[in-house]
Amino acid sequence: MGKPKVIDDLPGFEAPVKEESENATQAKKKKKASGGFQSMGFSFPVLKGITKRGYKQPTPIQRKTIPIALENKDVVAMARTGSGKTACFVLPILERLLSADAKIKHGNNLRALILSPTRELALQTLRFVRELGKFTGLTSAAILGGESIEQQFGVMSGTTPDIVVATPGRFLHICIEMNLKLDNIKVVVFDEADRLFELGFGEQLREIVARLPSSRQTLLFSATLPKMLVEFAKAGLSDPVLIRLDVDWKLPSTLWLGWIATRAELKTAALLILLDKVLTKQTPQAVVFAATRHHVEYLHLILQKAGISSTYAYSGLDPSARKIALGKFTNKRCSVLLVTDVAARGLDLPSLDTVINYNFPAKPKLFVHRVGRSARAGRSGRAFSLVAAEDVAHLLDLQLFLGAELKKPSQVSESGDQCPSGVWGSIPTAQLEIRHQDVMAWEKNVSEIGEARRVCERGWQQYVRWREAASAEANKRAKTTPPPVAPHPYLAAAVETEQANMVEQIKNYAPRGTILELGGKNDSPMYLAMKNKRRVHGKTVLKTRENKQHPDADLLKINEVESKPQETSKKKKGVVRDENYISHFASDQHTETGMAVNFHSGAEGAALELAADDGSGARAHRSVLRWDRKRKKMVHVDPDGGKKMIRTESGGRVSATYRSGRYDEWRKRNAAAEQNDDGPRDNAPKTPSEFRPRWVKHNERITKKKSEAASKEFKNKQQIVKERLRKEKIKMRLKFKSKSKGKKRKK
Repeated sequence: MGKPKVIDDLPGFEAPVKEESENATQAKKKKKASGGFQSMGFSFPVLKGITKRGYKQPTPIQRKTIPIALENKDVVAMARTGSGKTACFVLPILERLLSADAKIKHGNNLRALILSPTRELALQTLRFVRELGKFTGLTSAAILGGESIEQQFGVMSGTTPDIVVATPGRFLHICIEMNLKLDNIKVVVFDEADRLFELGFGEQLREIVARLPSSRQTLLFSATLPKMLVEFAKAGLSDPVLIRLDVDWKLPSTLWLGWIATRAELKTAALLILLDKVLTKQTPQAVVFAATRHHVEYLHLILQKAGISSTYAYSGLDPSARKIALGKFTNKRCSVLLVTDVAARGLDLPSLDTVINYNFPAKPKLFVHRVGRSARAGRSGRAFSLVAAEDVAHLLDLQLFLGAELKKPSQVSESGDQCPSGVWGSIPTAQLEIRHQDVMAWEKNVSEIGEARRVCERGWQQYVRWREAASAEANKRAKTTPPPVAPHPYLAAAVETEQANMVEQIKNYAPRGTILELGGKNDSPMYLAMKNKRRVHGKTVLKTRENKQHPDADLLKINEVESKPQETSKKKKGVVRDENYISHFASDQHTETGMAVNFHSGAEGAALELAADDGSGARAHRSVLRWDRKRKKMVHVDPDGGKKMIRTESGGRVSATYRSGRYDEWRKRNAAAEQNDDGPRDNAPKTPSEFRPRWVKHNERITKKKSEAASKEFKNKQQIVKERLRKEKIKMRLKFKSKSKGKKRKK
């Protein structure tokens, strides 16, 4: 097959002309630098498919990924759902398979493999491949779980398709049953790779990768990068290029941050006050992040009682239920969406204005992941965080990570909507007490809410055990950092702020004399003892009082923390080396590491590990891990999970049910499949379409049974008896009908 001739002109693309002047060539080169699909070097059939699909300009992730993928480099790309990542791997695959170096081997032309986590996503990808590759002449098929495996034997045993979209479990089953060779694969794609590992396809993916040729190109797309996925990419990819949109890990300038100090038992009342203030006609919706599924269910009941419409999602919910909850929120049928970190992975809400952290995140990257749901695409947004006493250390770690200083309410003159970002304040006491009384009444009078509260407390005790602890330096600073007493300027009016400042001054007032000096006489033994004490330790007492009056003067400033030298009780003597000593490390080692641009450093910076949102998930994770002293990390105790496994050619272990001999039985039943694999298979029957309704499959089974029964010359005893009974029933029905007709005529 030669390259197709250019017959018609595409809208937006100039028809190629053989003879052109130098000026025309230069003008065309300038026009190609526009950043469109035509400037990426695609062939005519691919460009025609792009035009027919209706694409005009590539998205940011397409503009970054496609040129690198066309250079046959391995790519790890971080992209959210809906960012156009499907075209990032479909278009390079089509272009690669159309190139002259991608030679077709007869009967074994499987040259591209796309692995998807779910059937729905695989079908969507297959539809996309067929639409974009409509004019390329390349064939494609899907190998999915839940479909007839015998039909898939037919698809893969004949002239196999050029592109296969598959789920990992069924594809590995087909490979082992058919002893399928994957030596001709040029490109392999892992779509939604974090979801693949989340669903437990890690063993299958490693086995498939072991069967692939080393000269392949690997493209991996994911919304987040868990540690397990980073290790998989380091082992299975050769010098990959990490591509990520940095907006996911940097806070936009349009995002307003507010820190609300409150006691742990008053968080629910504080949340209700925040929602009353935040939910307006201009900003009618908010997303609330909680630590566990028990917190989500408890808050849903509380908001129902408070008259605020809400919906919720967590990892234990069915995917369809999560989809319904998200659709309800995006269609603005409820005001609040309650989620955990696991359920919020890949959540894309472009019009969201407000995010509230009911439970403070344990990791700084997790905070950025949460508040990144707001202030997207140039819009402004707000992020409130409820900070209890046990969360202050994590807040100080986050402060250093973001490079932002915490402001005290006394440093800010504006209030209400004019309040600047980054203020750490409390909630007015009067409002908080009223709301807390309502919450306590609901917990006491409504048994469902009371029980949910008790379950929530037990779940929090388990969550604290497995969440990541703050740094030692942050814990040390948190002990000497008292929470703010003054209310947050966003929640309090100007008059209330002045009153709170006066109360804070009264609380911090300390008289010069002690109670022993004020109440006694000048000649009393207590007064004389204190006078002698002041004479000896007077300067030390004054210095300590000055430090107590302003304990947090420098604790909330980043520069003071970073430049503070570590105090050492004993000065260690430096080791004297002679001039011939050569160190193990280079003198500029840390500088070189910081300046290095490679996948190792980039992936570590982009890695995000989401903790489980219920106790069962955390216990299941801990139960299969143990500490390996040699490898210095947690490893699986029983990776098989108690299942019967077999050792494959690559040394991996897969389920024993993958090798059942069904393919050999299928070959015996199909005479066409017994032909010589080396010769052409023109007489082979065409395999039916892989997607057919259930009633079509049912009719085919009935027809097959009838044909098999008719082909048998002799019937067994059971078949003869069954046929006689059937005929007798028909005779009885005919007799009954004839009698009933005769009675009607006589009447």
